[in-house]
Amino acid sequence: MFKALLLEKDDAGFRASLTELDESRLPDADVLVQPEYSTLNYKDGLALTNKAPVVRSWPMVPGIDGAGTVIESRHPGWKPGDRFVHNGWGVGETHWGCLAGRARLKGEWLVRLPAAFTPRQAMAIGTAGYTAMLCVLALERHGVQPGDGEVLVTGATGGVGSVAIALLAKRGFRVVAATGKAAEADYLQQLGAAAVMDRAELASPGKPLQKERWAAVVDAVGSHTLVNALAQTRYGGTVAACGLAAGMDLPGTVAPFILRGVTLAGVDSVMAPRALREQAWSRLAADLDPALLETMTSEVGLDGAVAAAGRLMAGAVRGRIVVRI
Repeated sequence: MFKALLLEKDDAGFRASLTELDESRLPDADVLVQPEYSTLNYKDGLALTNKAPVVRSWPMVPGIDGAGTVIESRHPGWKPGDRFVHNGWGVGETHWGCLAGRARLKGEWLVRLPAAFTPRQAMAIGTAGYTAMLCVLALERHGVQPGDGEVLVTGATGGVGSVAIALLAKRGFRVVAATGKAAEADYLQQLGAAAVMDRAELASPGKPLQKERWAAVVDAVGSHTLVNALAQTRYGGTVAACGLAAGMDLPGTVAPFILRGVTLAGVDSVMAPRALREQAWSRLAADLDPALLETMTSEVGLDGAVAAAGRLMAGAVRGRIVVRI
Protein backbone atom coordinates (compact mmCIF):
# COMPACT_ATOMS: atom_id res chain seq x y z
CA MET A 1 0.00 0.00 0.00
CA PHE A 2 1.13 3.56 -0.67
CA LYS A 3 -0.28 7.06 -0.34
CA ALA A 4 -1.41 8.84 -3.48
CA LEU A 5 -3.49 11.76 -4.67
CA LEU A 6 -6.42 10.33 -6.60
CA LEU A 7 -8.61 12.33 -8.96
CA GLU A 8 -12.10 10.96 -9.59
CA LYS A 9 -14.96 12.22 -11.73
CA ASP A 10 -18.38 10.61 -11.95
CA ASP A 11 -22.06 11.40 -11.49
CA ALA A 12 -21.27 12.70 -8.00
CA GLY A 13 -18.83 15.26 -9.43
CA PHE A 14 -15.09 15.84 -9.23
CA ARG A 15 -12.98 14.82 -6.23
CA ALA A 16 -9.28 15.16 -5.45
CA SER A 17 -8.36 13.20 -2.33
CA LEU A 18 -5.33 11.77 -0.54
CA THR A 19 -5.85 8.03 -0.24
CA GLU A 20 -4.07 4.70 0.11
CA LEU A 21 -3.77 2.48 -2.95
CA ASP A 22 -2.58 -1.04 -3.51
CA GLU A 23 0.38 -1.52 -5.86
CA SER A 24 -1.73 -3.92 -7.94
CA ARG A 25 -3.82 -0.95 -9.13
CA LEU A 26 -0.89 0.69 -10.90
CA PRO A 27 -1.03 0.67 -14.70
CA ASP A 28 1.34 -1.64 -16.52
CA ALA A 29 4.80 -0.33 -17.46
CA ASP A 30 8.28 -1.81 -17.32
CA VAL A 31 9.77 0.20 -14.44
CA LEU A 32 8.41 0.44 -10.89
CA VAL A 33 9.68 3.57 -9.14
CA GLN A 34 9.47 5.27 -5.78
CA PRO A 35 9.07 9.02 -6.33
CA GLU A 36 10.70 10.92 -3.47
CA TYR A 37 9.61 14.33 -4.73
CA SER A 38 7.19 15.60 -7.31
CA THR A 39 6.12 19.12 -8.16
CA LEU A 40 3.18 21.26 -9.24
CA ASN A 41 3.30 22.62 -12.77
CA TYR A 42 0.56 24.63 -14.45
CA LYS A 43 -0.88 21.49 -16.01
CA ASP A 44 -0.92 19.77 -12.59
CA GLY A 45 -2.76 22.80 -11.22
CA LEU A 46 -5.38 22.50 -13.95
CA ALA A 47 -5.83 18.79 -13.20
CA LEU A 48 -6.00 19.12 -9.41
CA THR A 49 -8.54 21.96 -9.56
CA ASN A 50 -10.50 20.54 -12.55
CA LYS A 51 -10.26 23.92 -14.29
CA ALA A 52 -9.53 22.37 -17.70
CA PRO A 53 -9.99 18.91 -19.28
CA VAL A 54 -6.37 17.88 -18.74
CA VAL A 55 -7.21 14.42 -17.39
CA ARG A 56 -8.36 12.09 -20.15
CA SER A 57 -8.70 8.84 -18.20
CA TRP A 58 -10.46 8.37 -14.85
CA PRO A 59 -9.60 7.78 -12.09
CA MET A 60 -6.18 9.42 -12.33
CA VAL A 61 -3.13 9.89 -10.13
CA PRO A 62 -1.72 13.29 -11.19
CA GLY A 63 1.89 14.43 -11.19
CA ILE A 64 3.64 14.82 -14.54
CA ASP A 65 7.05 15.05 -12.84
CA GLY A 66 8.89 12.78 -10.44
CA ALA A 67 12.36 12.09 -9.12
CA GLY A 68 13.47 9.21 -6.97
CA THR A 69 14.62 5.60 -7.11
CA VAL A 70 13.93 2.59 -9.30
CA ILE A 71 12.50 -0.37 -7.33
CA GLU A 72 11.99 -2.97 -10.07
CA SER A 73 12.72 -2.96 -13.78
CA ARG A 74 12.07 -5.06 -16.87
CA HIS A 75 13.76 -2.40 -19.00
CA PRO A 76 17.39 -3.09 -19.97
CA GLY A 77 18.45 0.48 -19.28
CA TRP A 78 17.30 0.58 -15.67
CA LYS A 79 18.01 -1.50 -12.56
CA PRO A 80 16.92 -1.30 -8.90
CA GLY A 81 18.63 1.53 -7.08
CA ASP A 82 19.06 3.78 -10.14
CA ARG A 83 18.10 7.42 -9.63
CA PHE A 84 15.72 8.91 -12.19
CA VAL A 85 13.94 12.06 -13.33
CA HIS A 86 10.64 11.95 -15.18
CA ASN A 87 8.95 14.79 -17.11
CA GLY A 88 5.86 14.71 -19.29
CA TRP A 89 4.95 11.91 -21.71
CA GLY A 90 1.24 12.26 -20.92
CA VAL A 91 1.71 11.08 -17.34
CA GLY A 92 -0.98 12.58 -15.12
CA GLU A 93 -3.22 12.83 -18.19
CA THR A 94 -3.57 9.33 -19.63
CA HIS A 95 -1.16 7.37 -17.38
CA TRP A 96 -0.98 7.45 -13.58
CA GLY A 97 1.63 9.90 -12.34
CA CYS A 98 4.09 10.74 -9.59
CA LEU A 99 2.06 12.42 -6.85
CA ALA A 100 2.19 9.04 -5.14
CA GLY A 101 4.51 6.76 -3.22
CA ARG A 102 4.74 4.38 -6.18
CA ALA A 103 4.46 4.69 -9.96
CA ARG A 104 4.92 2.38 -12.93
CA LEU A 105 6.56 4.22 -15.82
CA LYS A 106 8.13 3.29 -19.13
CA GLY A 107 11.92 3.09 -19.02
CA GLU A 108 12.14 5.07 -22.26
CA TRP A 109 10.47 8.00 -20.48
CA LEU A 110 13.11 8.26 -17.75
CA VAL A 111 16.31 10.31 -17.63
CA ARG A 112 19.12 9.63 -15.18
CA LEU A 113 19.18 12.06 -12.28
CA PRO A 114 22.26 14.27 -12.79
CA ALA A 115 24.81 13.84 -10.01
CA ALA A 116 24.68 17.60 -9.44
CA PHE A 117 21.07 17.41 -8.20
CA THR A 118 19.17 15.77 -5.37
CA PRO A 119 15.64 14.53 -6.19
CA ARG A 120 14.29 17.61 -4.43
CA GLN A 121 16.41 19.94 -6.55
CA ALA A 122 15.40 18.09 -9.71
CA MET A 123 11.76 18.68 -8.83
CA ALA A 124 12.43 22.31 -7.93
CA ILE A 125 13.44 22.47 -11.59
CA GLY A 126 10.68 20.13 -12.83
CA THR A 127 8.99 20.45 -16.20
CA ALA A 128 8.90 24.23 -15.80
CA GLY A 129 12.67 24.56 -15.40
CA TYR A 130 13.39 21.88 -17.97
CA THR A 131 11.12 23.78 -20.39
CA ALA A 132 13.00 26.99 -19.64
CA MET A 133 16.23 25.21 -20.59
CA LEU A 134 14.62 23.96 -23.81
CA CYS A 135 13.75 27.59 -24.60
CA VAL A 136 17.34 28.70 -24.00
CA LEU A 137 18.58 25.89 -26.25
CA ALA A 138 16.11 26.99 -28.95
CA LEU A 139 17.45 30.56 -28.81
CA GLU A 140 21.00 29.23 -29.05
CA ARG A 141 20.15 27.05 -32.06
CA HIS A 142 18.92 30.19 -33.82
CA GLY A 143 22.17 32.01 -33.09
CA VAL A 144 21.10 34.41 -30.35
CA GLN A 145 24.13 35.82 -28.52
CA PRO A 146 24.39 37.96 -25.35
CA GLY A 147 25.73 40.87 -27.38
CA ASP A 148 22.67 40.96 -29.63
CA GLY A 149 20.53 42.94 -27.17
CA GLU A 150 17.89 42.55 -24.49
CA VAL A 151 15.94 39.33 -23.94
CA LEU A 152 12.35 39.54 -22.70
CA VAL A 153 10.98 36.88 -20.33
CA THR A 154 7.21 36.92 -19.85
CA GLY A 155 5.37 35.30 -16.94
CA ALA A 156 8.55 36.08 -15.07
CA THR A 157 7.57 35.03 -11.55
CA GLY A 158 6.26 31.65 -12.71
CA GLY A 159 8.30 28.48 -12.83
CA VAL A 160 9.39 28.76 -16.46
CA GLY A 161 10.07 32.47 -16.17
CA SER A 162 12.05 32.26 -12.93
CA VAL A 163 14.38 29.55 -14.22
CA ALA A 164 14.71 31.20 -17.65
CA ILE A 165 15.87 34.45 -16.04
CA ALA A 166 18.49 32.65 -13.97
CA LEU A 167 19.76 30.65 -16.96
CA LEU A 168 19.91 33.59 -19.35
CA ALA A 169 21.59 35.88 -16.82
CA LYS A 170 24.20 33.19 -16.14
CA ARG A 171 24.94 33.14 -19.88
CA GLY A 172 25.52 36.90 -19.90
CA PHE A 173 22.23 38.10 -21.40
CA ARG A 174 20.58 41.33 -20.28
CA VAL A 175 17.15 40.08 -19.21
CA VAL A 176 13.97 42.16 -18.90
CA ALA A 177 11.30 40.45 -16.79
CA ALA A 178 7.61 41.11 -17.49
CA THR A 179 5.33 40.58 -14.50
CA GLY A 180 2.07 41.77 -13.01
CA LYS A 181 3.54 41.50 -9.52
CA ALA A 182 5.43 44.75 -8.90
CA ALA A 183 6.21 43.64 -5.35
CA GLU A 184 8.36 40.80 -6.74
CA ALA A 185 10.87 43.11 -8.47
CA ASP A 186 13.56 42.38 -5.88
CA TYR A 187 13.04 38.64 -6.33
CA LEU A 188 13.37 38.91 -10.11
CA GLN A 189 16.50 41.04 -9.84
CA GLN A 190 17.97 38.53 -7.42
CA LEU A 191 17.49 35.87 -10.10
CA GLY A 192 19.38 38.04 -12.56
CA ALA A 193 16.84 40.34 -14.25
CA ALA A 194 18.43 43.64 -15.25
CA ALA A 195 15.04 45.36 -15.46
CA VAL A 196 11.39 44.67 -14.66
CA MET A 197 8.40 45.84 -16.72
CA ASP A 198 4.64 45.73 -16.14
CA ARG A 199 3.03 42.88 -18.05
CA ALA A 200 0.10 45.23 -18.79
CA GLU A 201 2.28 46.86 -21.44
CA LEU A 202 2.04 43.63 -23.44
CA ALA A 203 -1.43 42.38 -22.54
CA SER A 204 -3.66 44.46 -24.83
CA PRO A 205 -4.00 44.48 -28.63
CA GLY A 206 -1.17 46.43 -30.27
CA LYS A 207 0.12 47.41 -33.69
CA PRO A 208 1.33 44.64 -36.03
CA LEU A 209 4.83 46.15 -35.95
CA GLN A 210 6.10 48.13 -32.97
CA LYS A 211 9.39 49.70 -31.97
CA GLU A 212 12.14 47.09 -32.20
CA ARG A 213 13.49 46.17 -28.78
CA TRP A 214 14.08 42.47 -28.10
CA ALA A 215 16.86 40.36 -29.54
CA ALA A 216 14.96 37.34 -28.24
CA VAL A 217 11.96 36.40 -26.10
CA VAL A 218 11.01 33.50 -23.84
CA ASP A 219 7.21 33.51 -23.65
CA ALA A 220 5.09 31.33 -21.39
CA VAL A 221 1.94 33.47 -21.68
CA GLY A 222 0.64 33.40 -25.26
CA SER A 223 -2.25 35.45 -26.69
CA HIS A 224 -1.72 39.24 -26.96
CA THR A 225 1.44 39.05 -24.87
CA LEU A 226 3.12 36.80 -27.43
CA VAL A 227 1.81 38.85 -30.35
CA ASN A 228 3.15 42.11 -28.88
CA ALA A 229 6.48 40.47 -28.07
CA LEU A 230 6.75 39.37 -31.70
CA ALA A 231 5.86 42.87 -32.89
CA GLN A 232 8.67 44.32 -30.72
CA THR A 233 11.34 41.76 -31.64
CA ARG A 234 14.30 43.14 -33.55
CA TYR A 235 15.15 42.19 -37.11
CA GLY A 236 16.26 38.55 -37.26
CA GLY A 237 15.37 37.88 -33.62
CA THR A 238 13.90 34.71 -32.16
CA VAL A 239 10.89 34.16 -29.89
CA ALA A 240 10.66 30.84 -28.02
CA ALA A 241 7.01 30.11 -27.17
CA CYS A 242 6.21 27.44 -24.60
CA GLY A 243 3.03 28.38 -22.74
CA LEU A 244 -0.54 29.63 -22.82
CA ALA A 245 -1.25 31.18 -19.42
CA ALA A 246 -3.20 34.00 -21.11
CA GLY A 247 -4.79 31.81 -23.77
CA MET A 248 -4.21 29.59 -26.80
CA ASP A 249 -5.10 32.28 -29.34
CA LEU A 250 -2.53 34.08 -31.48
CA PRO A 251 -4.33 37.28 -32.54
CA GLY A 252 -1.57 38.74 -34.68
CA THR A 253 -0.30 39.15 -38.24
CA VAL A 254 2.51 37.77 -40.33
CA ALA A 255 4.24 41.19 -40.38
CA PRO A 256 7.06 40.35 -37.90
CA PHE A 257 7.92 37.22 -39.89
CA ILE A 258 7.92 38.61 -43.42
CA LEU A 259 9.12 42.17 -42.74
CA ARG A 260 11.63 41.59 -39.94
CA GLY A 261 12.60 37.96 -40.41
CA VAL A 262 11.55 37.09 -36.86
CA THR A 263 11.55 33.38 -35.95
CA LEU A 264 8.80 31.91 -33.78
CA ALA A 265 10.31 28.77 -32.24
CA GLY A 266 7.79 26.43 -30.64
CA VAL A 267 9.02 24.57 -27.56
CA ASP A 268 7.38 21.32 -26.44
CA SER A 269 8.47 19.59 -23.26
CA VAL A 270 5.95 16.74 -23.11
CA MET A 271 7.06 14.64 -26.08
CA ALA A 272 10.60 15.99 -26.55
CA PRO A 273 12.99 13.24 -27.70
CA ARG A 274 15.30 11.61 -25.20
CA ALA A 275 18.51 13.11 -26.62
CA LEU A 276 17.12 16.64 -26.23
CA ARG A 277 15.95 15.88 -22.68
CA GLU A 278 19.40 14.60 -21.73
CA GLN A 279 21.01 17.68 -23.25
CA ALA A 280 18.65 19.95 -21.31
CA TRP A 281 19.31 18.20 -17.99
CA SER A 282 23.06 18.20 -18.62
CA ARG A 283 22.97 21.94 -19.25
CA LEU A 284 20.81 22.55 -16.19
CA ALA A 285 23.40 20.76 -14.08
CA ALA A 286 26.11 23.01 -15.52
CA ASP A 287 24.29 26.35 -15.72
CA LEU A 288 21.76 26.58 -12.88
CA ASP A 289 23.00 27.86 -9.54
CA PRO A 290 21.56 25.62 -6.76
CA ALA A 291 21.50 28.61 -4.39
CA LEU A 292 19.29 30.59 -6.81
CA LEU A 293 17.13 27.51 -7.29
CA GLU A 294 16.45 27.42 -3.56
CA THR A 295 15.33 31.06 -3.52
CA MET A 296 12.57 30.27 -6.03
CA THR A 297 11.35 27.07 -4.31
CA SER A 298 8.71 26.32 -1.69
CA GLU A 299 7.77 22.87 -0.38
CA VAL A 300 4.54 21.15 0.62
CA GLY A 301 3.72 17.61 1.67
CA LEU A 302 1.50 15.35 -0.40
CA ASP A 303 -1.38 16.34 1.88
CA GLY A 304 -0.89 20.00 0.99
CA ALA A 305 -0.74 19.61 -2.78
CA VAL A 306 -4.41 20.27 -3.55
CA ALA A 307 -4.45 23.55 -1.60
CA ALA A 308 -1.16 24.56 -3.22
CA ALA A 309 -2.64 23.87 -6.66
CA GLY A 310 -5.47 26.25 -5.83
CA ARG A 311 -2.96 28.98 -4.96
CA LEU A 312 -1.05 28.27 -8.16
CA MET A 313 -4.14 28.68 -10.31
CA ALA A 314 -5.05 31.89 -8.45
CA GLY A 315 -1.69 33.40 -9.39
CA ALA A 316 -0.61 33.51 -5.75
CA VAL A 317 2.59 31.48 -6.21
CA ARG A 318 6.02 32.59 -7.35
CA GLY A 319 8.70 30.26 -8.61
CA ARG A 320 8.42 26.54 -8.01
CA ILE A 321 6.50 24.25 -5.63
CA VAL A 322 8.03 20.88 -4.76
CA VAL A 323 5.86 18.16 -3.26
CA ARG A 324 7.48 15.88 -0.71
CA ILE A 325 6.22 12.32 -1.18
